[in-house]
Amino acid sequence: MEPPEVEEFSGTKKFPQPVANSRPPIISAAAMSALERRFRAAMPFIIPAVNSVPNIIPPVILPLYRCRTVAGLCALMLVAGTPSSLFAQAATFDSHAAQSESLNAAETGSLANEIGADMEFLASDELHGRGSATRDEHLAALFAASQFEAIGLKPGADAGSYIQRVRLPSQMSSRAQQRISMLENVPRTETWNAIGILPGIDASAGVVLLSAHLDHLGIGPPNGAGDRIYNGADDDASGTSAVLALAHVLANGPRLRRTVVVALFGSEELGGFGNAGFLEHPPVPLTSIVANLEFEMIGRPDPAVGENGLWLTGYERSNLGSELAKHGAPLVADPHPSERFFQRSDNIALARRGVVAQTVSSFGLHKDYHQPSDELSTIDFNHLDRAVVSMIEPIRWLANTDWRPSWNPGGRP
Repeated sequence: MEPPEVEEFSGTKKFPQPVANSRPPIISAAAMSALERRFRAAMPFIIPAVNSVPNIIPPVILPLYRCRTVAGLCALMLVAGTPSSLFAQAATFDSHAAQSESLNAAETGSLANEIGADMEFLASDELHGRGSATRDEHLAALFAASQFEAIGLKPGADAGSYIQRVRLPSQMSSRAQQRISMLENVPRTETWNAIGILPGIDASAGVVLLSAHLDHLGIGPPNGAGDRIYNGADDDASGTSAVLALAHVLANGPRLRRTVVVALFGSEELGGFGNAGFLEHPPVPLTSIVANLEFEMIGRPDPAVGENGLWLTGYERSNLGSELAKHGAPLVADPHPSERFFQRSDNIALARRGVVAQTVSSFGLHKDYHQPSDELSTIDFNHLDRAVVSMIEPIRWLANTDWRPSWNPGGRP
């Protein structure tokens, strides 16, 4: 989630020197055996994704990469810093066989395992905080792309790819430059979105867009414990994992009436550059998108709405939240209106184009926001799992109904 307009980096605060481009240790070789087993199952999905971006591969690994061996791919990803949880089965549900619309206990358990594995990868130290427009954000996008292919989504980017490259402007805003000045000193010239499409039955019925942002702050100033990795477990590995899980459930269920586009944006933390690229080159006409639900920071319960509650930014601006609530979504109005969260995530750019676009969250203003302490250990997985499961049927309903959300009078930004 983007910081507020008046933020902790503004004013007269003296900035530290840019952080040197040094990396923490990669994972130990002890994970090799498990990683090799995961690779044997995942090779059909990983090879096409890796093929599209050979520039991320260190020269010392290129011979191993070209030989396409399991050991070679294991070494490649160990250098990339990938934990063994990456390949917790890409398809943990039974295939596309008919199933009930509600998850049974076994499926719910599989979904929880999948969310946990995705979180473990995205928020790991090995991914160095998924800094905006860095190699680590790119790896997160590739990870999402491999998941999209594994569950059968259609590519949503150019040239039959799941990865949408977006060039960053040569001259960034002073606000973006100020943010970058505090973070790791690495080139930042482009960002990456991961986009998949679940085609619906009726092309005229419109599109539901599910989204989250891939990036966080990356490597920055150390905290008191010397930790320089801003893992972003809640912000927004939680939202990204939720969207991946929702996409998997929807793809494995009965075919939906409406098309569902799944978009994971890059460089939200720098000012929504990935989302801007999506808007310039959308996979579907923007006028066909009936609603966008962005998932942002749902890894912990907000005491203001209770253990099982979620809130929707700009709830009063449209009839989307109230209608989803009628169909089982535990959504209430944002209890923190003074924080202006409606304007602080990727949904706002879509909303300004007329799309009913709002963010689902349970951020309780915890002290770990934009800190190295936003770690996996702080995530309430019971809450996160319940949050995802609670949104399955309301989203399925939205993707099958004739009803279209609309802005309330004066609600459109």
